[in-house]
Amino acid sequence: MVGQSSRDEAYLLALLNTTPTVDGARRDQLADDGAVRDWVRRHLTDPPSRVDPGLLRATRDALQHTVRATGEPDALAAALAGISARPALAGGAVTWTLTGPAERMPAARAVLAWDALAAGPPGRLRACANDECSLFLVDHSKSNNARWCSMAVCGNRMKARRHYTRRAAQG
Repeated sequence: MVGQSSRDEAYLLALLNTTPTVDGARRDQLADDGAVRDWVRRHLTDPPSRVDPGLLRATRDALQHTVRATGEPDALAAALAGISARPALAGGAVTWTLTGPAERMPAARAVLAWDALAAGPPGRLRACANDECSLFLVDHSKSNNARWCSMAVCGNRMKARRHYTRRAAQG
């Protein structure tokens, strides 16, 4: 389907977060083709029988750069090549179904989920404010001021670091 659902948002966020920083080193959870296929099976309710691992990794990387504003959204066009949407009327509402090569669908779905988030209130999808973290978050707070991927982990660390710095400056 074209359009945003919480499932699409969760899929996009999970894809963006496949390069976590563990013990100071960035790890790629999609480093090999088998890992990509397993990841897609776990994260899509209707996984295609074939996946283009290189395209999904390239799309993830382009999305990460786009969200961090270190890359251009035009880099996402490759994920949409050969994909189209077919409308249908059901229950008094228009629904859209993606068509195209099955192996390209996981990448296309991520780009469409990103576009739906980008079309909503600005800045909801962002990188964690902890410079030592490589994860992303979708801010659902009313004030749109969430800064960390996890308040329990990065938020706590950043607050503790600021507190320690203030106490050290006071003597």
